[in-house]
Amino acid sequence: MLIQLRYNWFVSKTFVLIDSHALIYRAFHAFPDLTAPDGTLVNAVYGFSRSLLTAIRDLKPTYIAATFDSKGKTKRAEEYVEYKANRAAMPDELIPQIALVRDVVTALNIPQFSQSGIEADDLLGTITRQVEQEHPEVRSIIVTGDKDMFQLVSERTRVWLPGRGRGSLDTEYDAAAVEQYMGVSVSQIIDLKALMGDASDNIPGVKGVGPKTAIKLLKKHHSLQGIYERLDQLIAGEQPAADEVLVGSVFKKMQLDRDMAFLSQKLATIDRSVAIDFLLEPCRVSSYDKAAASELFETLGFKSLKGLLPKDEFEIGVQNALF
Repeated sequence: MLIQLRYNWFVSKTFVLIDSHALIYRAFHAFPDLTAPDGTLVNAVYGFSRSLLTAIRDLKPTYIAATFDSKGKTKRAEEYVEYKANRAAMPDELIPQIALVRDVVTALNIPQFSQSGIEADDLLGTITRQVEQEHPEVRSIIVTGDKDMFQLVSERTRVWLPGRGRGSLDTEYDAAAVEQYMGVSVSQIIDLKALMGDASDNIPGVKGVGPKTAIKLLKKHHSLQGIYERLDQLIAGEQPAADEVLVGSVFKKMQLDRDMAFLSQKLATIDRSVAIDFLLEPCRVSSYDKAAASELFETLGFKSLKGLLPKDEFEIGVQNALF
């Protein structure tokens, strides 16, 4: 089931962007150890494929593309050596499934984007920004399991989170939905992460400041910069009036971790201007070899998903002739 939001009337085309690795990891942990008929573990491939095909069915894209993370040291790791250093290596059971996911994407004739040393987040940020600037008739929808994408939400960019299991909703987020879910506006998402950190990416944040305090600080002072401007005023005695949030231990924590807060802000910010060779038109949904895709799904043991495969040119031609 899809929670559908309204769009401006002049936006007539939809560009669906698949955040592949986010969906792969989400599926790997969410589904049991499914195996193909030959014994190959395919739980991540199955969950990814189900999310992909459901998104195609429900979002009816005019354009579609998939992004992948790639090897290579990222600029964030160069700036902060501890960035993502706490992450365990990719599980051995998952490694061979990445190639199978790419096989599924290729079988559906979906363009793929990856670039050495560039995180998929930055590819998504750059592509959606380019589409916003160059194609006012297009809305972009990022299909992901990563709430970091919330910072990219705008008038013409949305985030679509697949449900985690049977009966759970696929949810599409606009700016209002993000604020309702996160407690802060889209423009404050980066600063929220800068304050409270992110254990999954090993972004430190301000030590001892959790989500409740971070939200209170942003509600009161609007931004990380605003918080520290107020802090400096209090230190200088320029505004001696009491601050009900920036006080006591919170005051001390913010004072001690100023540099770490701004470093965390930088690490949390998705780069929307990386060098990438992207054009929208080659991403237009086009014909694919449904028989070959169906055969791949048969090999993987995904019989239940074959009914979700998009119609091919022959089926569309027959349907148009009949109706």
